[in-house]
Amino acid sequence: MKKNLIRFLIFSFLFAVSFFINSCDRETQPPNDNQPPGTTIANIPVASDTLFALVTLYWDGEDNDGFVNEYQYRYITYRLTMGDSIVQEWKTTKEQTLTIPFLSDDVLNKQVFQVRSVDNWGAVDPTPAEKIFYTVKTIFPTTAITYPKNNNTYFVVQNLTDWWGGIKLDFVGHDQDGEIVEYAWKVDDGEWTWTNDTTITITPDKFKSPLTGTHTLKVTSRDDTNLVDSVGATVTINLVNPSFTKKVLVIDATTESNFPGSLPKPTDAQIDSFYAQVFNTTDTWDLIKEGKMPSPDVLGQYKVVVWHSDDMPFTKPHVIKNYIEPLTDYLNVGGKLIIGGWRILKSFAWDVNFPAVFEADHFVNQYLHIVSVDETPLIPGDMNKCTGVGELYSDLKIDSVKLAGFPYNGKLSNVNIIELPAGFTDGIFTYQNAANSPLFAYRGKIVGLRYYGTVFDAVVFGFPMYFLDIQSAKTMANEVLTQMGVN
Repeated sequence: MKKNLIRFLIFSFLFAVSFFINSCDRETQPPNDNQPPGTTIANIPVASDTLFALVTLYWDGEDNDGFVNEYQYRYITYRLTMGDSIVQEWKTTKEQTLTIPFLSDDVLNKQVFQVRSVDNWGAVDPTPAEKIFYTVKTIFPTTAITYPKNNNTYFVVQNLTDWWGGIKLDFVGHDQDGEIVEYAWKVDDGEWTWTNDTTITITPDKFKSPLTGTHTLKVTSRDDTNLVDSVGATVTINLVNPSFTKKVLVIDATTESNFPGSLPKPTDAQIDSFYAQVFNTTDTWDLIKEGKMPSPDVLGQYKVVVWHSDDMPFTKPHVIKNYIEPLTDYLNVGGKLIIGGWRILKSFAWDVNFPAVFEADHFVNQYLHIVSVDETPLIPGDMNKCTGVGELYSDLKIDSVKLAGFPYNGKLSNVNIIELPAGFTDGIFTYQNAANSPLFAYRGKIVGLRYYGTVFDAVVFGFPMYFLDIQSAKTMANEVLTQMGVN
């Protein structure tokens, strides 16, 4: 019995070993092959419909043994009038709907759109879903440069400053059958830079060498059907670096015929002679005769520009408000400016009741550094002198002979009072009148202001300098120019 049990155990062991060996050697059933995914496309838009070239399409995918990981799509354009076709490359997307700008530059274009699914194993649908429709011809966009102006001259400096950041470039685009989605610009022979902005600033490093001289700016645009303005817009500009080798240029913006009828009318030669003596220069630009500002290559030669508008405006302001841009450009590159005139600050806010406040981005606030201004009345003539502030500036006498008529009676009226200066300024002359004047509230108010900046300086007089006594005017000019670092 015991021997039989031992035989049974040995037999069972050998059988188990044999079964294990045989089962390891037996081939297993191979797994099922991965099946490619399928793709369907929605019936939107309707097949064979005629559409605008910007078309929204919808699709879906299915995979019975995995999942759809992404999609690939392309389209083929048959240009029916031209008689040719263009095949686009396959593109990959995770999306199941896209708005696609189709090439549509023929009168009528047959579009064959194809989309196929790609599954998690990389298998691609061998029979892409397809939709056929037609698109009408799209119109190319157009582009225009609004600034700078073609063949104009502009200031340039090598290094950027707080006030000068480069050459401004403004442009616009128009698309008759859609909208502009992107612009591109380039300088000289440089590369195109694409942007959504319509105003940019071109820094000096973008221009070919030399920086001064002639340069070409180009702009184009792309619309929502991927059409690019093939013509674009081009301007040629000349850049000059200010030399500031000369001292003072006087800009004569005084209209002698517009002096009050009760006062002796000076001639243009008399005005020119006065300023030539005061500022010790014969360099004058007659703005009334020329009808425009001197170009940057002229302005940039002078360390200081003196602007005078000494006639009395009654019905319209002085023209200085029309020349803010060239004055700003001159200051931005380091020029110095002296402004004076009858109702000169009033001319920047002609239709505003005084006292007036100038906003932070207004030329008067931003560049002349004046926040608010008032004006004395026309009657009576009241300012009989200006008091110099501190030890740096002397008192100024009014030339009563030039103001002998009514209602002035030897004194100035309609004087612009600087009520609130901005930062980095000094009041350098103040309003003075007789001790018994009814306009005592103006006494001691600022009528002459200096702004001293990191890049430019500016001095503003709220009255016409021509009516100063000639010796006082010479002293004033000498002291002001000295403090500006010009003398």
